Amino acid sequence: MFDVIIAGGGPAGLFLACELRLAGVRPLVLERRPDPDLGDKAHGLAGQVVRLLDHRGLFERCGGRGAPAPAPGFFFGGMPLPLHVLGKENPMYLLPVNQRDLERVLGERAAELGADVRRGWDVLSFGQSDDGVDVVARGSDGVETTFTARYLVGCDGGHSLVRKQAGIAFPGTGDDHVVDRTALIGPSDHFRFAPGGRVVVEGLGEIPAHFHRTERGVFTLLAHDPERPLVNTAEWEERPAGDFPGPGAPMTLAEMEDSIERVLGVRLPLAPPPEGAPTLLRRQCGRNSRLADRYRDGRVFIAGDAAHVSHGPTLNLALQDAANLAWKLAATLRGWAPEGLLDSYGTERRASAERVLMHTRAATALLAPGGDVTALRLLFAELLGRTENLHLVAALLAGADVRYDMGEEHPAAPTGWFVPPLDLTTDDGHPGRLAELLREARPVLVDLTGGNDLAVIAEPWNDRVHRVTAVAGDAPASALLIRPDGYVAWAGADPDSLKAALTRWFSPG
Repeated sequence: MFDVIIAGGGPAGLFLACELRLAGVRPLVLERRPDPDLGDKAHGLAGQVVRLLDHRGLFERCGGRGAPAPAPGFFFGGMPLPLHVLGKENPMYLLPVNQRDLERVLGERAAELGADVRRGWDVLSFGQSDDGVDVVARGSDGVETTFTARYLVGCDGGHSLVRKQAGIAFPGTGDDHVVDRTALIGPSDHFRFAPGGRVVVEGLGEIPAHFHRTERGVFTLLAHDPERPLVNTAEWEERPAGDFPGPGAPMTLAEMEDSIERVLGVRLPLAPPPEGAPTLLRRQCGRNSRLADRYRDGRVFIAGDAAHVSHGPTLNLALQDAANLAWKLAATLRGWAPEGLLDSYGTERRASAERVLMHTRAATALLAPGGDVTALRLLFAELLGRTENLHLVAALLAGADVRYDMGEEHPAAPTGWFVPPLDLTTDDGHPGRLAELLREARPVLVDLTGGNDLAVIAEPWNDRVHRVTAVAGDAPASALLIRPDGYVAWAGADPDSLKAALTRWFSPG
């Protein structure tokens, strides 16, 4: 019997497997695809999930350099956000990593940790009892096998079989008239990139490279790879031709050129990417926002796109879902989970998903054509001129605006928030970053008091909570109790309140 079966070996499933292995749990990942998906999908991560990867030592492996630094700018509804004016209060971090490269890194890390990842296995059904879950899957040879585990987690995408068979509703809304067309193209003499995030288009002139909105749609041209720029349009059509694969005809470069001409008013000849490079021609009709009404059914959980879909940063959400769920499953399997810990997964992560679905729908509305929307954008731009409003939007986009309820009536300021970055020197004289103390996905008590009172209180939890004594010049509190997912469970210096927090989250010592 396995501890946890994970249906789906995309980013959410692989990261969940990594987190479970760090916690000493034996997961089995069953992935339908026989080979990794090399398709061109997401192109980066944004917000506090970037720092979460840094906590696990994966930031640099995904192409980052040194420690994550706040991004000087970003976009909302196609409107530029001058985040540099926020200084130290800027919560937005960016990591430009293609999804296929992210999956490769997570797959390599899962293998290093000894996770059992099996490709070519299609999950067909499951049944659960008081003791475990039986999962029926068909291998690439066509033979069906039953696997047994204590828990099952569906990381199997927006059409999740696990969610459907668990009877979990997936309500939401959609706009069938928004059509997104995307293509990877080759270099061209008909456009060139200019400083300041702009592009010069032949026959039109210089325009923003990101989210250039006209009364006919939105145009974007990005140079993540100068040899394979990414071009995208969004149009609002009365009778969309249908997705591909689906009822519509296959997407072509000519269709992409037609769409660009409708949006910009000029024809932009396009060439395919260099031979042997990844290609992408994609048409998506409609934008859906859906959120599962619950994330758990007995011993069955859902995470990632199986729990929420939107035209937005759902990959950011998915990885944080995995980090939140993994340590709680591990605590339960190892016998020290307090009552209600597993249920807190859905409560906490669903609140974050609600915020993402809200702001992605708002961003789509701000990009729509029409004079009323133009007026709304002018008003919104004025509001963003105030630093407090800019910070609010930045926190919303970064996923830094949701504060978890840690059970205290009057919690200290950092309690409930994702832990801020912190430079410290441990008692052995070693200078470093807080992120380096979170590599093993264990609860950590960072004691900056210089005394022994907290050590005495925390001693009964030494088998599950790693205590570190250190000094730091800009710490938000005298001590921080940090959960494995990076959230501050308690802050302060009072021994009694620390004992209550340790008991609340990690059971009596």
